[in-house]
Amino acid sequence: MSLEIPLGAMRFNSDSQKLEYWNGSIWMQIHTFSPNLDGGARGVMGGGAAPSPTARNAIHFITISTSGDPTDFGDLTQQRSQLGASASRSRAVFNAGFWNPSTVNNIDYITIASTGNAINFGDTTTKGTGRAGVSNGTRGVHMSSKTPTNTNIIDYISIAETGNALDFGDLIGGWRVEATCQSPTRGVAMGGYADSPDAYDARSQFITIATTGNATLFGELTEARGRMGGGGNATRGLAFGGDPGPAQTNKIDFLTIATLGNSNDFGDLSVSRMDTAVVSSPTRVVACGGYSPVYYNTCEYITIATTGDAVDFGDIEPKFNQRGATSNAHGGLG
Repeated sequence: MSLEIPLGAMRFNSDSQKLEYWNGSIWMQIHTFSPNLDGGARGVMGGGAAPSPTARNAIHFITISTSGDPTDFGDLTQQRSQLGASASRSRAVFNAGFWNPSTVNNIDYITIASTGNAINFGDTTTKGTGRAGVSNGTRGVHMSSKTPTNTNIIDYISIAETGNALDFGDLIGGWRVEATCQSPTRGVAMGGYADSPDAYDARSQFITIATTGNATLFGELTEARGRMGGGGNATRGLAFGGDPGPAQTNKIDFLTIATLGNSNDFGDLSVSRMDTAVVSSPTRVVACGGYSPVYYNTCEYITIATTGDAVDFGDIEPKFNQRGATSNAHGGLG
């Protein structure tokens, strides 16, 4: 009698000496290496508001496998907060955002292995804030927006090229500021909120990154909330902190990207806060900054394969929130 293998199941292949996961049809190798860049994978964080409500254009970077304070990388082409980000192994893209008194639609890019100022890439399909990004390394997909009301927009770009974004499809509803995670095939948006203070959402939804089309229901968070940070590897996605109303939370949730279902409790951040900038490697996620109701410079990390509370990583100066953040080793890259 044959047994059905559950989606997301993991095994150690004694022949190849590699860890693998079941994607529903074949066993796929889990890459646990990091690019050889300053000792490990690099996370980048751009823009943001600090301390209020002035938008900044600064970009910082960290080496995720180490601990220490973020370092100056360069500047975006313009000041903005509430922007999205996605990346390949070589290039990071920052998408739309808010520059007082209006929203913007420009897209910038940087070469992650270097330092320096961002370069114009193109424009999004619409101006907006509260963007959330995922990528499979080839394509960057950015979801939701406030323009000025919340929308269900999804658009995409080819990261290796430059040019304007194209329409991808629609989210389930007009929510914004979701936490995101990704595998090489699937992008997941977790939670979000509408303009009403009571309209926080627990739903998670997913897309298949290589296609176009509307998002599909994935499951629910442990608590309805928005303004989280999201990250993870190709197997597990995590949502950090956020705003469930009326006060912020320090909760960390996790889900298994290859399956469908509700999130589970992972542990806690050191303090309750929202709008953290989150970057990932195959083994570690780092969450920096945030707001609740003061600005924080705290950076802390978790080890993805375990559960437990976040551990101190370093401090970022000045204090920021509402940054776009990504890495050259996130879950969409395998």
